Amino acid sequence: MINIVLFGKPGAGKGTQAEFLKEKYNLTHISTGDVFRYNLKNNTPLGQEAKGYMDRGDLVPDELTIKMLQDEVEKHPDTKGFLFDGFPRTTAQADALDAFLKSKGWEVAGTVALEADDNILVQRLLERGKTSGRPDDQDEEKIRNRYEEYNEKTAPLIDYYKAQGKFHAVDGIGDISEITKRLTAVIDTFN
Repeated sequence: MINIVLFGKPGAGKGTQAEFLKEKYNLTHISTGDVFRYNLKNNTPLGQEAKGYMDRGDLVPDELTIKMLQDEVEKHPDTKGFLFDGFPRTTAQADALDAFLKSKGWEVAGTVALEADDNILVQRLLERGKTSGRPDDQDEEKIRNRYEEYNEKTAPLIDYYKAQGKFHAVDGIGDISEITKRLTAVIDTFN
C-alpha cells in the first residue's frame, strides 16, 4: 500500500495533478475539497458546520476535517493506497492521519508539495472563480486570507514531514504535463 499526501496553497494545481496520479498509481483519491462539497451538497451536519468557516475564508477546524476524512477512508477498505489531496493542512491533522493510518497498519509513504508564487495563484483562483461558483475563489481578500492561514498553519508541515524524511517540494508552475513528470519522478522514489 502506498499513501501519498499532496499539498500546496489553494490554486497550486493539486486537483489537476491528483487526477493523473491516481490513475498512474491506482490510488483512491481523497480530496478534502470534494469531501467538503459532498457534505455541503447533501447538507449533512458536518457540511453545515463546515460551511460557516468556508464562507468566511477560514480553514475548517481539525476535528471536523478529520471526521470527514476518516468517514471517506472507511468507504474504501480494499484500496491499493490513498492520494490525500489537501489533507493534512496542520501538524495536528498530520498527527491524527498518522495515528489513524497506523491503526490500520498503514503509513504515509511520502508527501509532495506543489509550490508556486502567491500572485500567480491569486490570478488562477480569480479565473477559476468565474466558473466554479465558489465564493471563496471570487474575492481576492478571501483568497489572500486563505494564504495567510496556509502559511501560519500548513507551512509547519514541511518541518513535520522533513523530520520523517518524507517531504518533497515540486515546482507547480509550468505546463501541466511537465509538472506531472516532476511529481512522478519524486513519487517513484517512494517504493
